[in-house]
Amino acid sequence: MGKTRVEWIDFVRAIAILTVLYIHATDGIYIISSDAIMNYTIYSRIFNFASLFIGRIGVPFFLMITGYLLLDRTYDDDRVRKFWQSSCKGLIIVTVIWAVIYAICLQFITVGSGQVNFSEAGNLFFSHMWYMPMIIGMYLSMPFVASALKHFDSDTIWQATVVFSLLAFLLPFITLLLDMHGIQNVNIQYCLGFSGGIYGIYIILGYLVKKEQFKNISSGKLGLLAVISFAICILFQYYAFTKSYNFFLWYEFPFILTGSFALFELCSRMETVKAYPAVTFLSKYSFAVFLVHNIFRLPLLPLVVQLPFSEPVKAIILWILLIIFSYITVVIIYRIPRFGKYILYMR
Repeated sequence: MGKTRVEWIDFVRAIAILTVLYIHATDGIYIISSDAIMNYTIYSRIFNFASLFIGRIGVPFFLMITGYLLLDRTYDDDRVRKFWQSSCKGLIIVTVIWAVIYAICLQFITVGSGQVNFSEAGNLFFSHMWYMPMIIGMYLSMPFVASALKHFDSDTIWQATVVFSLLAFLLPFITLLLDMHGIQNVNIQYCLGFSGGIYGIYIILGYLVKKEQFKNISSGKLGLLAVISFAICILFQYYAFTKSYNFFLWYEFPFILTGSFALFELCSRMETVKAYPAVTFLSKYSFAVFLVHNIFRLPLLPLVVQLPFSEPVKAIILWILLIIFSYITVVIIYRIPRFGKYILYMR
C-alpha cells in the first residue's frame, strides 16, 4: 500500500482478523464441549454452522488483499530480489520465531496440568500456523505471477480463473456429494500445476477486483450471492449432520469462494469508511494479532467453558477476550525499540 492508505482495504483487513479470531474462539468452545454435542439445541448448532462461514471469510479476505496489492506491480530482477529480501525473508524468520514461542508456551501450559491433553492442546495451539508456509510460498511466486499476468487482458485471466475454479472447487464438491451418498472412492484426477491451488485462485480474484473486472455486476446481485452462499453453507452443514457425515467446512468449499468474493467486491465499492481511526488501528496490527492470539486461546478456554452460559454466549465472550488481550499485547510489543516491528512483522 505504500504511504497511501486505502480505506476500504483497511476495513477488509480489520474484518478479516476479527473473523479469524471469531472462528478460533467458536471452534475452541465447540471442540472443548464436543462431549455434549448431542445435547446442543438446534439454535446452538445453527450458530456453530453460521460461525464457520463467518470465520472462513477471513483467510480469503487476506488472500484477495494480497492479490489486489501485489499482483498489479512491475517486477524486474532487482525488484524480485528486493521483494524476497524485504517480504519473504522476514516472513520465514517470523514463522520460525513464533513456532518456537508457541512450542515453549505449550510446554508451560501443559506440563503439570492433568486436565490438558497435550496432543489436543497442540492442535489448538498451532491451528493457525498452517497459513504461514502457504503465504510464504505464494509470496515467493508473486513476482513471476505478476509478470505473467501483464501479458494478458483481464477477460482472458478471468476465463482461466473460471476454469481453474471449476477444477479446484467444483470437482471436489461433486466428489464430496457422491461420498455423502455412499458412492465412495470417486477420485477425479486433475493437476493445477503452478496455479497455487485454491489459495492462488483467491489471490487472482483480488487482482481481478483491482482491474475492475466485476464492476458491471450490480451490488444487489453481489449481495444476493453472498446471502445465498451463506445460507447454502449453513444448510449443507446441517444436511451433513443429519446424515451423520463428518463434514468440515474449509476454503475449498465453493460457496466460501463465492460468498467471500462477493463481499470483497462489495467492500471495494465503499467510498468512505465510518470510524476509520478505529478501523486503521485494527488493520495496522492485524497480522501481529494473528501471530499472537493463540497464546491466549488455550489458557482462556478452560475458564470460559465453565461459565454458566450457552455455547454461543461463551464463544462471543472468548472472542472479545481474544481481541482485547491480543491487541494489548501487540501494542506493548510494538513499542519495544528495535524489536517490536521485527518480531511482529509490521511494515
